[in-house]
Amino acid sequence: MGTPVRRNRQHPGVPVYSYPVDPVVPQVSVMRIDRAAMDRVRSADHAHDFPGLVYFERDGGSLRSGNQERPIEAGDLYVIAPGDVVGVGRAAGLEEASGSGVFFTADALGPDRPGPFLSWRAHPLLFPFVRGSANGALRLQVPPSERPDWVRGIAAIEEEIRDRRDGYRQAALAHLVLLLVSVSRLASDVVGDLRLNNEGRLADVFAVIERRYRERLSLRDVARAVNLTPGHLTTVVRRRTGRTVQEWIVERRMTEARRLLVETDLAVREVGRLVGFADPGYFTRSFRRAHGTAPRAWRAAALQP
Repeated sequence: MGTPVRRNRQHPGVPVYSYPVDPVVPQVSVMRIDRAAMDRVRSADHAHDFPGLVYFERDGGSLRSGNQERPIEAGDLYVIAPGDVVGVGRAAGLEEASGSGVFFTADALGPDRPGPFLSWRAHPLLFPFVRGSANGALRLQVPPSERPDWVRGIAAIEEEIRDRRDGYRQAALAHLVLLLVSVSRLASDVVGDLRLNNEGRLADVFAVIERRYRERLSLRDVARAVNLTPGHLTTVVRRRTGRTVQEWIVERRMTEARRLLVETDLAVREVGRLVGFADPGYFTRSFRRAHGTAPRAWRAAALQP
């Protein structure tokens, strides 16, 4: 099963892929990592603006991340944070490595999902994803005794999404949460460092967005709040995340708009107002641009049995 992604911008020299949000299916997917999959991405360095886990069952090939290229070993687990640049090093041997990627969005975590990007530090299961990217994706080793559980857990997510039996959304999410709990336990020795990572400036930016996205909020407003010039702030945020400040403001507003459309019966006009759009028409156009459909159609699709 391939991961649905959409290339929509560049992040210093590499493409950045987004996860198109679908109101019908859970925001978690599985992709098999093998030679064919690597050929589809042309073995090129790339980044995502959503998190992912890549687990390898056997040795084979190599993976580039940050400034390092590492041989793939059995039990390797890569925790790929939004913005991490990754790519295939030595493609030969990937068939033997037999890896799987699990990718998801904040929406997949339900009502307790965090806000955008580094605001995720508030969610305990996502601490391993919150860190600087100088050394690339976090690499962990799954103990031999736990490896069958990882294979079964990933296969269970894939099966639920493929078969779509009653309750499959909740079941897929439950299996994802179990995997994230396992990651947190494997990374328990580095969690303290993650909480103290050197991303204070970005944390400040996203804290401002989190507090004020319901208001009229511009790049200039955010820059003033964090004591940077708009130009410098744009450079800092784009370099680290591949997105502009304005794109992150819109992303936060759209995340909340999706929640309100599904979890309340508020009129579309009121939903737009509550997430910072004074003009209902502009809200509808922005929502359609982000999701490919109008808010009312999104609500109808999300609420269908």
